[in-house]
Amino acid sequence: MSGFPTGRARPEGVAARDNMVSRLGHGLPLVAPGLFVFLWSTGFIGARYGLPDASPLSFLLVRFVLVVVLMLSLALAMRAPWPSRWRDCLHIGVTGVLIHAVYLGGVFTSIAQGLPTAVSSALVSLQPLLTAVGAALVLSERVSRRQWIGLTIGLVGALLVISSRIDGGFGLAGVPAAFAALAGITLGTLYQKRFCSTFDYRSGAVLQFLPAAVLTGAALLLFDEFRVEWTGDFLFALGWLTLVLSLGAIGLLNYLIRTGSATHVASLFYMVPPCTAIIAWLMFDERLSALALAGIVVTVWGVYMARAIPGKG
Repeated sequence: MSGFPTGRARPEGVAARDNMVSRLGHGLPLVAPGLFVFLWSTGFIGARYGLPDASPLSFLLVRFVLVVVLMLSLALAMRAPWPSRWRDCLHIGVTGVLIHAVYLGGVFTSIAQGLPTAVSSALVSLQPLLTAVGAALVLSERVSRRQWIGLTIGLVGALLVISSRIDGGFGLAGVPAAFAALAGITLGTLYQKRFCSTFDYRSGAVLQFLPAAVLTGAALLLFDEFRVEWTGDFLFALGWLTLVLSLGAIGLLNYLIRTGSATHVASLFYMVPPCTAIIAWLMFDERLSALALAGIVVTVWGVYMARAIPGKG
């Protein structure tokens, strides 16, 4: 029921609004993958500006708490629906712990422990291949031969881009944290696709980020101390990662997991290193070598093949 009597025209403003929402809904599948890659790639901005002024876990704890406050206020104000069963809340919470606390905590910790961002990215770049294996074994998704080839090509391209950004000479202390991040994002994607691919984003964000904040706070008490210097750079990074990454990019990730296969979603992560390299070149005049350019081309080719429709490979 639309709320308007049958046969009576709707007000022009309501009709225009509904038409706009309909157009946005039809256009979202086209723009969501590219927009997600771009927004996710800007995460290095937060690490570059924020980590010098805060410990990794302190940074993430403040970020998670802000997201919970913002999204809880929005969910209550808009009377967003909440899951009717505690089991559904638990599933959503598990995805939040894996994707936010474990993945982001692992990435930030590995960088803080001296592992170059490019090396951390190289380890996490194994995620699409691992997710495809998991999707085939756990979700019974059919991964075609063309998709396997595309995933392999995409990995090679991503590693080419990343290798051009490694300056050499680094310790291995941050490697375990990077592998923990890899496990978090891989298991989180598979778990969400399997148990809770559909939920309201407003209430779901609260259920995801609240346990992530609790776990991060517990880890902070056990292994670190709260340290934040409220500088302009930190506040910029905090605002960017809270609004653009935690709300915008995570919202798109949830949408992509709900509407696509786990393999398709995971393949997009190959595009993050090339996109990050281009952003760094534009914003910070970082060198974009011939090796990186070749890697970008190879990565785009691999992702194109990996996102082919199953059965046509």
